[in-house]
This record gives sequence, C-alpha cells and structure tokens, in this order.
Amino acid sequence: MESSTLKVYGMTCTLCSAIIEAGVEKLSGIHKVNVSYASERASLQYDASTIQLDEIKNTIEKLGFSVEESEAAGTSSAWQRRATERSKLRNQVIVSAILSSPLLLAMLLGGLGFCHDTFDPYTQTPWGLFVESIRVKTAILHKWWLQMAFATPVQFIIGYKFYRNAFYALKLRKATMDLLVVLGTTTAYFYSVYTALFDTTLYLYGMKNIYFEASAVIITLILLGSYMESIARGRTSSAIETLIGLRPQTAKVIRNGNEVDIPIDDVAVGEIIIVRPGEKIPVDGIVLEGYSSVDESMLTGESLPVDKQVNDLVTGASINQNGTLKLQALKVGNETVLAHIIKLVEEAQSSKAPIQKTADKVCSYFVPAVVLASLTTFLIWFFVLFDAQLFLIDKAIVYAVAVLVVSCPCALGLATPTAIMVGMGKGAQNGILIKNGEILENVCNINAVLLDKTGTITTGKPEVTDIILLNQDEDRLNEVSLWEIAAMAEKKSEHPLGAAIYKKYKRLFDREVEDPEQFEALPGQGVYAKVAGRAVLIGTSKLMEDKAVQIDHSRNIISALQDEGKTISLVAIDGKLAALIALMDEVRENAREAVTLLNKMGIDVYMLTGDNAQTAAAIAKRVGIANVLAEVLPGRKAEEVEKLKIQGKVVAMVGDGINDAPALAAADIGIAVGTGTDVAIETGDVVLLKDDLSSVPTAINLSLATMRTIKRNLFWAFIYNVIGIPIAAAGYLNPVVAAAAMALSSISVLLNSLSLRRLKLN
Repeated sequence: MESSTLKVYGMTCTLCSAIIEAGVEKLSGIHKVNVSYASERASLQYDASTIQLDEIKNTIEKLGFSVEESEAAGTSSAWQRRATERSKLRNQVIVSAILSSPLLLAMLLGGLGFCHDTFDPYTQTPWGLFVESIRVKTAILHKWWLQMAFATPVQFIIGYKFYRNAFYALKLRKATMDLLVVLGTTTAYFYSVYTALFDTTLYLYGMKNIYFEASAVIITLILLGSYMESIARGRTSSAIETLIGLRPQTAKVIRNGNEVDIPIDDVAVGEIIIVRPGEKIPVDGIVLEGYSSVDESMLTGESLPVDKQVNDLVTGASINQNGTLKLQALKVGNETVLAHIIKLVEEAQSSKAPIQKTADKVCSYFVPAVVLASLTTFLIWFFVLFDAQLFLIDKAIVYAVAVLVVSCPCALGLATPTAIMVGMGKGAQNGILIKNGEILENVCNINAVLLDKTGTITTGKPEVTDIILLNQDEDRLNEVSLWEIAAMAEKKSEHPLGAAIYKKYKRLFDREVEDPEQFEALPGQGVYAKVAGRAVLIGTSKLMEDKAVQIDHSRNIISALQDEGKTISLVAIDGKLAALIALMDEVRENAREAVTLLNKMGIDVYMLTGDNAQTAAAIAKRVGIANVLAEVLPGRKAEEVEKLKIQGKVVAMVGDGINDAPALAAADIGIAVGTGTDVAIETGDVVLLKDDLSSVPTAINLSLATMRTIKRNLFWAFIYNVIGIPIAAAGYLNPVVAAAAMALSSISVLLNSLSLRRLKLN
C-alpha cells in the first residue's frame, strides 16, 4: 500500500473536497482518500499494483481542479504556487469589479430615485436641477444593451469556473456552493435578457426592469470573498510557512581540507560541517569540536539557550550563538527533526476531527435544501401572493435568487478545519505536536493523566550518590574492585540506572573495562552477568528475592535511602549481597507546577513506575502526586492504563522510552516527550518537543480553546443561515446585499479561527 500527498488548487468551498473524495474513491485500488479544503491537500492510500498516482492526478484534474505532488518537506514550492493562485484570483476580482461597477452605480442611482420619476424634473429648484442633470448624464447606464455588454463577460468568462465546478459536481451527484451561484446568477441574467428583448415596458429614459447588476455583482462579491478567504486561510497555515522558512539554504562543509559553501540539499550524512556564531545549524548532527550555546526556541518553544559541547546532539534550524562548532551530519533532508515536524504538522492540519465530519454531512444535505427553499419562495410569491396591481414576476425571481445567494455552506465547512489548522500551528510554535484533528478534539476530554517516572517526572539521567559495601572482608572486595565488577556487568545495559553506574566508573577511574563474559537483561528487574568467572546480579530487591539472595540484614539501610527518594541497585556476587548502589534521578524543574495545574483542572494525576513503592512515594510527594502505581513491570504498564479506562476515565499516558510505547498506544491519548526514543514519538498521539511537563496542561488548554472556537464558528454559521434565509425569502434582502453577507460570513469564521493565534498558552 502506497501513501502520497497531493496539493489541490481551485477548490471554492468545503464541498469541493467532498467532490474530489467521491471522484477518487470510485477508482479501483484506492484504499483511503482524505481531502482538506482548508489546507488544500489530498492524502491518499492506494494499491500501486492496481493504480498509478498519475491516474489519480488526472482524475482530480478532470473534475476541474489543478493538482501537483506535494513537495518534500522544507521546500517553498507549494507556498509559491498558492501565491500564484491567489494573484490569479486577485486579477479576476479586479477585472470583475471594473465591469460590475457601472452596473452597481446604475442600481444605486435607481435606488436613490435618480432614474425614476420620483421628483418633478421641471422643478426649478437647485435640487431639482441637480437631479435632472444626474438623470441626463447617467441615462446611458440604464440602457439594457450596455448592461448586457458589461454583465456577459463576468457571467460566462470570469464566472466560468462556477459552471465547470457545478457541472462536475452534478456528474458525481453532488451539490455544492457553485451550484447555488450558478442557479442564482444565471436566473438573474437570463431573466434580464428576456426582459430586455421581449418586454415592452419602459421606464424613464428607456430603462427596463432588468437585473444584470445582480448577476455580475454577485459573482464579483463571491470572488472578492474567496480572495479575502484565501488570504486568511494562508494565515491559518502560517506556522508551516514559518517552519519551512527556518530551513537554512546553505552549509559550510569540509571537503578536501577546505571549507566550501554548498546548497543544503547537497549535504550528505557523515560530512563535517562548520557552524560559526550567529549561523543556523544546517542539519541534525553531533558536536565533534567546540563549545557554544544554541537557541532551539524556534523548534521547542523554549526561550533559554542550551549549552552544547563535544558528543552533544544538535538540531537543524537551531541557531548557534557564541562559539564555533564542528559537527558531523547524522540526519539530512527529509530525515531531520525539522522535516519530521513539518510533516507531522501538515498531516495534522489536513486531518478531520469527528465534529468536522458531522458538519460535512450537514453540508451535503444543505445545498439541495436551499434549492428547494428558493423554489418554494418563488412559488409562494408568484402563485400565492401575486397581485397584478402590486406585484410583478420579477420580484418573485429576485427573492428566490436572494435565497440562493445568501445561503452559503462555506462558513459551515470552514468552521472546523480552519480552527484546527490554527490550533495545530499554535501548538507547533510552542513545542507541542498534535498528530491529527481527532486527537486534538479528544485531548480536552482527558480526566486522568499517567506520568511515567524515569525520564518524564525526572530528568532520566540518574547519578550515583552512594555505594555501600557489605561483607567486604569475607569477599575481599574493596570499593575499586566492586566498581569494576559493577561497571563490567552494566557495560551492555541500556537501562538508565545501569548506564549511570557504568558512566560513574569511567568518570572516577578514567579507564575502560572489559566486556562481561555473559550478559542478560532482566526487564523491570535488573541484569545478570558473568564477570571474571563470577556470577553477578544487579537490580531490585525483588530480583534478589527471586534468586534467593538474602537481603534482610540490609533492609534498614535500603529503607533509609529510599526515604530520601533514592533508587537502590543491589549487587550480588556469587549469590551473596555484596553492595548497595544508591542513585538519584533529579525531578524536572517544572514537574510540581505541572501537576498542580493538572489538579486545578480537575484531572487525576498518577505516577507510574517500576521503582519500589517507598522510593516512588518519596518522589510523588515532592511533586504533589497522590496516586502512585509502583513496582509495575514494563509489560504491565498498558494493563494499568486499561484498568483506568474500564473505570470510565479518558486516560492520557505521558512517557518517553521504549518501555512506555505499549502504554502510550493503549491510552486514549499517548503523550510522548520528544527528547525520548523514536519509538515513543512514533507511538504517541501528542509529542512534546521540550523537557517540560507544563506542556501537558498547555496541550489540554490548547485543545479546549480550539474546541470553543470551533463551536463558536459552527454556531454563527448556523445562525447566519437560520436568520438570513427567512429574511431573503420574505423579500427584505437584495441579492447583492445577500452576496456580500455570504462573503462576510466565511470571512468572520476565518477571523474567529485566527483569534487563536493570540491565545496565551504559557
């Protein structure tokens, strides 16, 4: 199964996305298609052995839209294409406005009485003479042949795309906003043609009762609304544009012993790169030489710079501040963190939330209902309320056209996707990546948060604080030999505690140790190794008990250390307890603040850890967590999540390591700390790019604010139609005014969504 993303241009409303989806779904080999009007993207899953991407693109183009394959993350081609499309639309608006202006002027003059016999033309007053002068000078504007000359190119050349889109939609048995525009403007245009050619009724200066201004001005206003909407939609996705703009264009690499500036796309993995103060780091890499502070705020939202030295990892697009760094490139192109972030945000902004699917379903029935309402309006006014003395057929037509024009499903269709796009972008700018709209909608429903201890509540970088030798006389062990045995046993361990013991030995003695003769990791318990012919166990009290190692005589010492919040690794050699190694993992700086915020929000907070209950309780007390789930083996973390879900809780699991991946997947919302492993990041529904637990309540607040915005958008979109349609049907709304109101409804929804950009999350 292949996956591809296409950029689609030319959609005029959210129902256009439904047309494309319907058209593509008819093709054989299509597994899934999702088209977003707001982000102009089509996400596809298809069987490449059955259908090719070019065939899908041709199908979309035959439906009346232009399409191109989405560019690789980090390029600006898509944004340039969008600017070109916007420029084309602007030009159409200008030409349409120039042609429509005389028609609009004629309509306004008629409304003010300058072309009807409202005033006595022979009144010799200054005002009467002024009125007569205006009548004479503007009489030509009311000539039917001139009005037809202005209206025809607007109706059929500039307005061609409305006919085209409506035609392709009807072929797929879909009704869109384009159909409403076509029905309304075509009715006004051809009724005016009929009146001009066959109606003998004349008004002052030969003017006939024609409505060419309605057809032309409606199209102009709709195009103007679309243009303003495209500008606003561009702002909703400004976060992506900003991220793309972060990507450096060149890099200084060492080739043949010389520094050479090359395009960023030509940098290869393994190349040596020089980054001077003030320059952007071009790719993800590791520091080989130098020391500096690096500003990573553009990616993580963290304002404070981070110190970088030899062997530290650096991220592309971050800014080197005060020292020259020599790097080795580890990830380039689409493999960099920045490219990954751009991809995640683009996919998220194109996704649909459940509430949007409901709105889309309403839209699919909306247009047929409006056509029926318009027809009913005409029939009632013509057959029921008709009075030959007071009313003419043209009024029935005008009111029916007003109903068609004022009824716009665009505002309803834009209500959800635009808010999601802005919300996702706002999150990305603050180091919070939410992977799709459904997750964004569900985050605000969280009422239970499970925090993994190591690497989440704590820094994940434990340090050895104490080493206590036991029975050293009997085993002839001293601290040096014990350190060496422990370091050899833990050398191949991937657990943070084991790695800390090994690193502590290297720092103390500045030398390497040999590999163990045998090594076995015991998940959730510790390690077994054979060192210099001796069997070594390092791990938890439970491990010692399971292996029949006596620890009773050391329980008081263990308990006292655990009360200090320290984790104890017990060392047994040849079946006898030889030493206790105490380690302390520092609590993250903002952990207590984050827990306090979650508690104030009415969310139950749990700490989940494989550590013993006593140490876990001490850490939990320091950060204010009341619910502690201790001594939970990695395989049981997901079970604890399921237990809470059975209780009816909406559970978020926050973790960073491989052991957390099953629990992240089991939770309603998996929140991965971005500095953790790739597995956790891929599994998590929400990714936090900075080591700050306060991002968890921030993500929830962002979700709440976005959902409030969506509900406001939907409310006003519905209310607009509930109020506007009856007013138009009652004859109190001119079609031109209705067109302006329709355009403003969509723009108001967009502006309300854009207000999320001003939301203060911190």
